[in-house]
Amino acid sequence: MWTELRDELARELARAIQERFAVTHQPVVEVPPRRELGDLATPAPMQLARTLKRNPRAIADELAAALRPPRLVREVKVLGAGYLNLFLDRPAFAAALLAPGAAAAPALPPDAAGRHGKVIVEHTNINPNKAAHVGHLRNAVLGDVLAGCLGRLGYPVEVQNYIDDTGVQLADVVVGFLDLRRATLAEVAALPEPFDFLCWDLYAEVRRWYDADADAQLERRQLVRDTLHQLETGRGERAEMGRLVARRIVRRHLATMRRLGISYDLLTRESDILALHFFDRAFQRLKDSGAVRHETTGKNAGCWVMPLGHGDEFAGMEDPDKVIVRSDGTVTYVGKDIAYQLWKFGLLGQDFAYVYWQEAGVWQTAPEAAEAAEGGARHPPFGGAYRVINVIDARQSYLQKIVRAGLEALGHTAEAERSVHFAYEMVALSAETARQLGYRPEAPAGEAAADGDKVLEMSGRKGIGVKADDLMDRLEAKSRDEIAKRNRELADAELDVLSREIAVAALRFFMVKATTNRVIAFDFDEVLSFEGESGPYLQYSLVRARNIQRRLREAGLPDEVTAASVAELAAGHFGDDLWDLILEVAQIPELVERAVAALELSLVARQALDVAQRFNTFFVRHPILKEKDPAVRAARLVTLQIFRRGLEDLAKLLGIPIPERM
Repeated sequence: MWTELRDELARELARAIQERFAVTHQPVVEVPPRRELGDLATPAPMQLARTLKRNPRAIADELAAALRPPRLVREVKVLGAGYLNLFLDRPAFAAALLAPGAAAAPALPPDAAGRHGKVIVEHTNINPNKAAHVGHLRNAVLGDVLAGCLGRLGYPVEVQNYIDDTGVQLADVVVGFLDLRRATLAEVAALPEPFDFLCWDLYAEVRRWYDADADAQLERRQLVRDTLHQLETGRGERAEMGRLVARRIVRRHLATMRRLGISYDLLTRESDILALHFFDRAFQRLKDSGAVRHETTGKNAGCWVMPLGHGDEFAGMEDPDKVIVRSDGTVTYVGKDIAYQLWKFGLLGQDFAYVYWQEAGVWQTAPEAAEAAEGGARHPPFGGAYRVINVIDARQSYLQKIVRAGLEALGHTAEAERSVHFAYEMVALSAETARQLGYRPEAPAGEAAADGDKVLEMSGRKGIGVKADDLMDRLEAKSRDEIAKRNRELADAELDVLSREIAVAALRFFMVKATTNRVIAFDFDEVLSFEGESGPYLQYSLVRARNIQRRLREAGLPDEVTAASVAELAAGHFGDDLWDLILEVAQIPELVERAVAALELSLVARQALDVAQRFNTFFVRHPILKEKDPAVRAARLVTLQIFRRGLEDLAKLLGIPIPERM
C-alpha cells in the first residue's frame, strides 16, 4: 500500500506539473528526515526552479494549489526553501492498513511478472562427504530467506540444491572406506546413524593418511584419481560406493535443513549432468565458438582452457586462462557449472529425467533411463528461468565470473547479465568458541588482530568446525531449560515444540542479521543468547502482543478494532510514537524490495528488530489494558494489530516460527 501511495502521488505531481507549467518532470517522492516535516515530501519545486527560472517557493505554492492529492493525504504544505510536504490522514491510513490485502507486495514490472519471470535460487550445495557445519547454514538460511522474499514480491521461485556427487571430496571418503578402512559396500550400508558424523571424522582421517607415508603418497593420490574417474563414468565398485555414501549423506543433510524449516524444489545431481552428456553438448558449443582452446605446451599442456585475459573482469591477472577439461579428460567444476547454467536458463536444448524421492519428499534429477514417476507423481516444469541467483560464498567469485563469461562467449549476453552471484563472507569460529572446542584461534590472514578479534576458519579437511546438528541440539537444550524455568507446568511434548521453535529463531536470525560482506565470528554465547538483538526477542515481542489481546478478552474488552471503526477515531488519538510505528510497518514491502534488489537480507532482519523494539517502547509508554478512554485504547489497539501483522510478515520471511508462549 505504501509503494502504491507514493507511486500515485508521483503520477499526480507529474500531471499537475505538466498542466500548470507545461513541463514534463518525473518527481521524486521521499520520506522527510523529521516528523514535523510531514510523512512524504518532494523537492520537485526546487528542481523545476532551474528550468523555469523562478523562485522555488512560488512554484511550490502554485503546485500545491494545482495538486489533487490521493484520498489518504490530509494536508499539503510548502515548507523550507520550496519543499512540498504532505501529511497523511492518520485514522484513514491506519484503517487502510488493516483492510484485507493491504500488506500485498508491490506489482511487478512486466518483464519480471510475465512468462519469463521465474527466478531460480540455488543454495546450500554441501559436498555429500560429511556432516553440515555452521558455515553451510549461512548459505542455506540466506538462500531460503531470499527465496521467501522473492516469493513475497510475487516472483515465481524455484529452489535448487546442487549435489556434487562426482567431486574430489566424495572421492576422498570413498578412498577412506575402500582403501583405508577396507570396508565393503554391505558394511558401509549397515553403518549406524549419524552416518554423516562418521564421515566427518573419516574425511579428516583420510586427508592425513595421504601424507602420513612419503613413500606411499603417489600411490594413495592415484587412488583418488581412479575414484574420480569411476565417479564420473558411473561404473565400477568405487562409483557404487560413491552413490551409496552420497545418498546417505544427502539424506542426513536434508534432515538437518528440515530442522531449520529449509526445503527445496529440486536436487540437481552432478552425476546426471555427466551421464546425460550436458557438458559434452555445452563443451562442443564452446569449441565451436572459439571460447576454449586446446593447449599443447606449457603447464596446461593437454588441457582445454578458456582464455579470459581479454575481459575487463580478468584484466591484469597473472594467469587468466581457466582450465575447463584437464589433461586426463576429467571436467573441472566450472566446466560442469557452465553446462548447468545453460540448462537453468533453458538454453541447453536438453533436459533431465526426474524422480520423486519419496523418503526425502523432494524431486531430484535422474538420467534418462531412470523411472521418472516414482510414487505416481508428475514433476513440475524445472529450469527455464528468467533470472538465476547462485548463493555461493565470496571465495567463489572468480569461478562465478567464468560461468558468466562462458554464457557471453556463447552469445547469451542477456542471460549472463541475469546470472547473479549472491556472495557472502564465510563463518569462522570466535576465539572463545575455538578454545571451547580445543582449537587454537589465529588472526585473519595478513592481519595482526588483537586477541579478542582472532578467529579460526573452519576446515573439513582438518575436522575443525561445529556440526550443524550439534549446534541445534545445544540450542534446543538451552531453550528447553529457559522455558522450563518460566513454565514448570508444561508437558514434555510442548516443551519439545517450544524449544525447537526458539532454537530455530535464534540460529536463523544470527545468520541473517550480519551484512553479507562481513565475516561472521560464530560464538556459542552470542547465538545462545535469547535477549537483545536475537530471533527469540522477535518471538517474545509477538507473544507479548498476543498476550495483551488475550488479557483484553479476559477483561471483557474488545481485543480487535475493525478497519471501519478506525476511520471514526480522531487524528489526535494517533500520537507521533504510535504513528511512527504504523508508518514503519507500512513500509515493510518496500524495504523487502530494496533488500532483494541489493541482495542484502540483513535489511529485513534489522527492520524486524527495529519494529519489535519500537513496539516494546510503545507498550511501556502506552499501556492498553489500563487505559480508561475507549477511543484512546482503540487507537493503541489498532497500532498493536498493525504491528503484529507487520512483524508476523517479517518473521515469516526470516523463517522464524511464532510460539504460543515464551
